[in-house]
Amino acid sequence: MGVFTFETETTSTIPPGRLFKALALDVDNLVPKIAPQAVKSAEVLEGNGGPGTIKKITFGEGSQFKYVKHQVGEIDAENFTYSYSIIEGDALGDVVEKVSYETKLVASANGGSIVKSISKYYTKGDYEIKEEEVEEGKEKAAGLFKLIEGYLLANPNAYN
Repeated sequence: MGVFTFETETTSTIPPGRLFKALALDVDNLVPKIAPQAVKSAEVLEGNGGPGTIKKITFGEGSQFKYVKHQVGEIDAENFTYSYSIIEGDALGDVVEKVSYETKLVASANGGSIVKSISKYYTKGDYEIKEEEVEEGKEKAAGLFKLIEGYLLANPNAYN
């Protein structure tokens, strides 16, 4: 098994506390509402939403994939950090065992946020993940992030 790590950094005009509430605490409700073509539903299969919780994310009609299962790793609302892993689903294909994500939001000088993310791909056998292979997923995630940010900008009282 190999582990391949990729880092990204994104900025937002939304303060970290508000953005964290939308991205980490209520994403399962928000995304199906604002982007049903991307995510049809999110349901908790095991747990109470905290660490260890397993969720099934069913993708929308426009997706090439049907579903994934996420396992929540950490949610730290004080430090604006959260982590989860994709542990099952057709998006993993037959060469990836799991993908783990760690995200931290920090305040930027302009009152917004810097979103720092690390993704780790755990491959089966000696398969090597190349950055080009994760680009499409990164682009989709960036598009979804912009939708969430747009929703927060259009709804200034949401997630205060």
